[in-house]
Amino acid sequence: MILRTNKTIFMKTTLSLLLLALFSLAARAEIRTDLIVYKDGDTVLQGQFVYNDALQGKRPSILLVHQWKGLGEYEKKRAVMLANLSYVVFCVDIYGKGVRPDNAKDAGALAGKYKADRALLRSRVNMGLRVMKTNERVNPQKIAAIGYCFGGTTVLELARGGADVSGVVSFHGGLSSPAPDDAKQIKCRVLALHGADDPFVPAEEVAGFAKEMRDAKVDWQLVSYGNAVHSFTDWGAGGDNSKGAAYNERADKRSWEAMKVFFAEIFR
Repeated sequence: MILRTNKTIFMKTTLSLLLLALFSLAARAEIRTDLIVYKDGDTVLQGQFVYNDALQGKRPSILLVHQWKGLGEYEKKRAVMLANLSYVVFCVDIYGKGVRPDNAKDAGALAGKYKADRALLRSRVNMGLRVMKTNERVNPQKIAAIGYCFGGTTVLELARGGADVSGVVSFHGGLSSPAPDDAKQIKCRVLALHGADDPFVPAEEVAGFAKEMRDAKVDWQLVSYGNAVHSFTDWGAGGDNSKGAAYNERADKRSWEAMKVFFAEIFR
């Protein structure tokens, strides 16, 4: 009887210690954000690494490109969501440190500047990719790039420039290219997630993108979400489709799942 009691006490004590260790590990593990200042030419940029500090070793990693108002809270939240999926995330800065337009007029002008100068846009995003690859947590053989709106356009340009990444994902980004033949330089897989009713990316542009990808024999996918307009993943975009940009919960969740499936395929 005494032996059984002692055995029971030992087992309970051991279990308690194991649970305590697990709780302690969980308490120490957290999503961390490291600010990184770097330069492209004379332009000072500030990006952010976001990661789960409990995960050791080099990991599949995601380069995340901001929408037209620059790197802000929206991108940070998406980066945390990705870090919770065990990815290391680098939120790249295209505009420059502290350059964060707070209204549509200024944001449109700034985004238009880079869309009109694709060489500059590629230079900025490629510099972010180079910085990312130097991080000790990043597996340089397993990198994908994702972007929202302006960022979607940017990651497609990253691919068109022949960047050495596993794949790119555009969320409601512009699909046109001033040099469609550049698609022949694409080395990675491409996933474009598009609002079927997006007035800013009309049917002719979608058709042109499809032709560009086919002609270049790219491994590509285009998913169109019904009843979705521009910015369908942006929680702050409101819900009025008549404005051309609005949040759509179904399209948001479906596109996120499509991205996860894409990552599982390219990183296996």
